[in-house]
Amino acid sequence: MKRASEVADYVVVGAGSAGCVVANHLSADPSQRVVLLEAGNRDTSPWIHVPVGYFQTMHNPNFDWCYETAPDPGLNGRSLHWPRGKVLGGSSSLNGLLYVRGQREDYDHWAQMGNEGWSWRDVGPIFEELETFQRPGGGEGRGTHGPLQVSDPRLRRRICELWIEAAKANGYPYNPDYNGPVQDGVGHFQLTVNKGWRCSSAVAFLKPIRDRQNLEVVTKSQVRRVIIEDGRATGVEVQHPDGSRAVIRAGREVILCAGAIGSPQILMLSGIGDQAHLRDHGIAVQHDAPEVGRNLQDHLQARLVFKTREATLNDEVRSLFNKAKIGLEYALFRTGPMTMAASLVFGFMRTRPGLATPDIQFHIQPWSADSPGEGVHPFSAFTQSVCQLRPESRGTITLQSADPLVAPRIDPNYLATQTDRDTIVAGIEIARELARTEPLKSAISEEFRPRPDVQGYDEVLDWARMNSTTIYHPTGTCRMGPDDGAVVDPRLRVRGVQGLRVADCSIMPEIVSGNTNAPAMMIGAKLARMVQEDRRAGA
Repeated sequence: MKRASEVADYVVVGAGSAGCVVANHLSADPSQRVVLLEAGNRDTSPWIHVPVGYFQTMHNPNFDWCYETAPDPGLNGRSLHWPRGKVLGGSSSLNGLLYVRGQREDYDHWAQMGNEGWSWRDVGPIFEELETFQRPGGGEGRGTHGPLQVSDPRLRRRICELWIEAAKANGYPYNPDYNGPVQDGVGHFQLTVNKGWRCSSAVAFLKPIRDRQNLEVVTKSQVRRVIIEDGRATGVEVQHPDGSRAVIRAGREVILCAGAIGSPQILMLSGIGDQAHLRDHGIAVQHDAPEVGRNLQDHLQARLVFKTREATLNDEVRSLFNKAKIGLEYALFRTGPMTMAASLVFGFMRTRPGLATPDIQFHIQPWSADSPGEGVHPFSAFTQSVCQLRPESRGTITLQSADPLVAPRIDPNYLATQTDRDTIVAGIEIARELARTEPLKSAISEEFRPRPDVQGYDEVLDWARMNSTTIYHPTGTCRMGPDDGAVVDPRLRVRGVQGLRVADCSIMPEIVSGNTNAPAMMIGAKLARMVQEDRRAGA
């Protein structure tokens, strides 16, 4: 196993969606030495690169941290699996490949909260620079020369097209580009897929620069803590699989890109967090920062399943013969079900009049399963997944142990506010209404989950509590803000410690209205830009 050099200018912790972008941009200057550390393995498994491979990688400890939440009162005491990528590329190597920037108003709101430089006018061009949108003609604000390949799906299924028609019959417009000027409407998802292969952050941002002499990418190296001397981050302590430890010094900065769970955990293990909590675990306090690990937000999804009168992907993958046909189609043409993302069709809608922007998102899947990692149901069915885009509920990440190898405690605190409860109930009822609208209605043989006899606000809410699950978008635990209580300032510098920044979805003051992979990459690129600006300015 390769071991990192003992000294670098920048040490980047976490080779995930944001970390790969940070390493790419900072190492573009050959005078700056960058070490990128990843706790997981290299992305050599073919299941990572085949789009539908998330069925094999999620919940697999070779690729996934396999986190579990604490029992959640809002879910009637249930615990949830929280997959997070533990491999080169991070969660972009095992996610559902959906490319969603979020609403422009999300970023304008961040700026209105005092985060200068984070409005849509500031970040929109970064999204554009990162991507190559492969659709002929592109579109307003869409990139054509970036390393991240974004494409339309190579797979369509009739049940999803019927859902679109039912939505249109209910007054929802067809939107050919929800990443364009307007998010509202229904249509087909865009994917981080290039010619039938997954385009993870590692593929897009590391693979093309693997020969740079000033960049070291080191896997199987878990960071135990940031080393802080005289109020400055000077390096990290790393643990290797054999149990040995090493110190890697950072001449300029340490940059945490370990995600909304990993980054606050590392900060707390390093002595940055609520001082009482740190002392409870015997950790010397370097800086009292009570908000580290707070402000946790996630999109909770209610997955409604409908049995159908016509075949769906559940049927296509049931026999060995059909599986062989699917495999052959992919091998010959890079098309078919093996190119499938987690969902084919989207809907961005409002649950009530007066909302300025959509507050719920639908993910429509031509298959059904209890979990993507557990296989499909043994009957013809499809799924309407609906989630609240801007939850008010806030949870926490806290330490369970001072041992870095022990996962932190995750308390999502789902459905803790009346608005969140009202929104998920309304979303479920909209899904039911769409299912009872032609032409979709005729294709459905049974409302399977929930059953038709689940009626009224209280019963629907209880069903949601017993059946909803994460849609894998944890954010907010190292909140960015202009106030002294925020964990990082608008330039993503950790308050109270010099030479230390955070760049991942943990910095979001409020979760974006959509999937979080694309925003994570934008955050990485913006961080690198700010680091370079500050270096030139001598800051």
